[in-house]
Amino acid sequence: MARPTVFDLLANRGRHQYAMLRVETLAEAEAAWLAGVELFSVPAAMIMDRRFREVAPNAFAFPGDNFYEIGGTDDFLRWAFPLFKNGADGVYCSGSLQTVRALSDHGIPVCGHVGLIPSKATWTGGFKAVGKTLDSAKRVWDQCQALQEAGAFAVEIEVVPHSITAAIAEKTDLFLISMGAGPAGHAQYLFSDDVLGQNTGKVPRHAKVYANFAAEHARLQQLRIAAMSAFAQDVHSGQYPAPQYLVDSEAEVVAAFRDWLNG
Repeated sequence: MARPTVFDLLANRGRHQYAMLRVETLAEAEAAWLAGVELFSVPAAMIMDRRFREVAPNAFAFPGDNFYEIGGTDDFLRWAFPLFKNGADGVYCSGSLQTVRALSDHGIPVCGHVGLIPSKATWTGGFKAVGKTLDSAKRVWDQCQALQEAGAFAVEIEVVPHSITAAIAEKTDLFLISMGAGPAGHAQYLFSDDVLGQNTGKVPRHAKVYANFAAEHARLQQLRIAAMSAFAQDVHSGQYPAPQYLVDSEAEVVAAFRDWLNG
């Protein structure tokens, strides 16, 4: 599978549904790539790790972090340039329109964020759907328009009623990444923690769980405890290290060494 470009994503809107995952480890990245996931959200540090492109050579990768972890416009530019140089295909930006514009002006593909933005949820009433009223649906549209005008090519549209997303998709030129916002998005986005069943907290309504890694992690933790307990008991009782775990010198070497020490 060839590595998608921004041109490809925009050209394929409505023709192909892209799968997208947030991956936090190289093992998850490799598994997602082998599984056929095309779009990745990744920690910035992963882009800087040469092993990422070894395990996911043709994934379209968006590094991202919350705006308050990065800073203002100049901070975003300093953050984004090395990532783009090292193979990022675009960057996620939940910062200001000024920041989106500055990144875009430098030719860096930008993905904005509308709807439920966890880092800004206080403005929309907390962790709940955004766009269920006419006024809030208008605001989601206005945000999409503003991001497009600022130069973003994509937006993550999160927890917006699917009918509102569908109406927006008919009118916008943006590539819509749906997280709980319905099938009219041009990509469907979930977190690996939810897909793998690693999330031991509240699972979002939109998240479909495909495995139960939490139970497997708990089982492995019990195995860790049992193995480490047996090791500690062996040490305390003198059973470890037994002769088969030791290396030694010839007897005459040991005797000569003792003589030298005592000399």
